[in-house]
Amino acid sequence: MADTGFARIYETALLRHGETALEERLPQPLPPAALAALPDDRLLSAMSLRIFRAGLRHGLVDAKWPAFEEAFSGFDPRTVAAYSDEHIEELLGDRRLIRHLGKLRAVRANARAMLEITARHGGFGKYLAAWPVTRIVDLWAEIARDFTQMGGRSAPYFLRMVGKDTFLLTSSVVKALDLFGVWRGEPRSRSDRQGVQAIFNGWAEETGRPLCQLSQILAMAVD
Repeated sequence: MADTGFARIYETALLRHGETALEERLPQPLPPAALAALPDDRLLSAMSLRIFRAGLRHGLVDAKWPAFEEAFSGFDPRTVAAYSDEHIEELLGDRRLIRHLGKLRAVRANARAMLEITARHGGFGKYLAAWPVTRIVDLWAEIARDFTQMGGRSAPYFLRMVGKDTFLLTSSVVKALDLFGVWRGEPRSRSDRQGVQAIFNGWAEETGRPLCQLSQILAMAVD
């Protein structure tokens, strides 16, 4: 693994896209106070949206989401957590929805899991906001453990959706890490991801940029 400063990567992205186009595409994480203030129903909605987007065109799922909001009572966790098996099966017959029984059941399971975390932390948003970004891969693992159908890339994508600072290990980011001699191959294990986390932490100290911008610049340096 090479000791590669971020300046070379940034210059490569600049050459490919130009400064204006590059900077305009960089995401901005929510300030911790704003993330902590997000209500649980919006976080459950975002988590569920991520689950239903997996493997499908995002536009297709997004177009159906108002119907999901109605069918799932605005994703109020207490209401959804109390759904009976019969109610979930009734939703399976709603033609406005994406009728995938496992994913429909996951919404209820995740509402229950979210309520448990909220009871300990005073809100799921507060739990997310308090997590140090220098250990963000550990939060990925916690979410994958505690919530249904949130393994693989789903946890980091969900965090990006709600504004928690995180890098993503997209195919473009992995390609860039390899191209610049920073990390060879895809980081699959938890220890691999912690190793990549350490690299990103160093770049964050070097540049003053959030993790989400660092991974976007990496992606734009190769694609």
